[in-house]
Amino acid sequence: MNTRTKTPRPLAALAAVTLTLSLSLVACGDDGDSAAPASATRTASNGDVFNDADVSFATDMIPHHAQAIEMVTLTEGRTLDPEVAAIAEDIRAAQSPEVEQMVDWLTAWGEDVPETSLDHANADHDMGDMGSDEGDEGDGMGAMDPGMPGMMSDQQMTDLEDASDADFQDLWLSMMVEHHTGAITMARAEIDNGRYPAAISLAESIVASQQAEIDRMQALLDS
Repeated sequence: MNTRTKTPRPLAALAAVTLTLSLSLVACGDDGDSAAPASATRTASNGDVFNDADVSFATDMIPHHAQAIEMVTLTEGRTLDPEVAAIAEDIRAAQSPEVEQMVDWLTAWGEDVPETSLDHANADHDMGDMGSDEGDEGDGMGAMDPGMPGMMSDQQMTDLEDASDADFQDLWLSMMVEHHTGAITMARAEIDNGRYPAAISLAESIVASQQAEIDRMQALLDS
């Protein structure tokens, strides 16, 4: 006599369905975990392939650069060491065209362009329109996003503008070192997470050039 116990067919079918459902749920969970927002690419009408990290990089770096150029503008009419004056002009010469480049990217991608005092696409807005009621030209940038790495606050910009000639240079150098350090942090995030080759290339250039300027400025502060 065959005494082997057989699994009833209804129970066997139920076990198979349960196993299949469990495997399906695991597979779905894996798909969800692997899809990070920054990895989702889009294609612009001009053929640019980019992602959210690229958009964030350009959107944040435009006002960040604009504030650096504003700080350079505050050096005009001040008595500066030749090396400090040269650094200020290097910053202006490098970052102004970079702002224009990033504005062009966002425009091509159909993204909003942040308002800054340098923004040719939003020429009706000045610094005071961007979050400050005081109307001073230097107040709006910090109010735009005080949490952005290296971004100066309204009060810091006012303190720099009001600094005596004796204090201005060292204060400017210290603030610009902090500002550059924040830009490098933002650029490294683009290098790690970006998709658009030109944006990654710009981020790499920012890391290299601004670190070199930090080294020059820190040496001046330490001398």
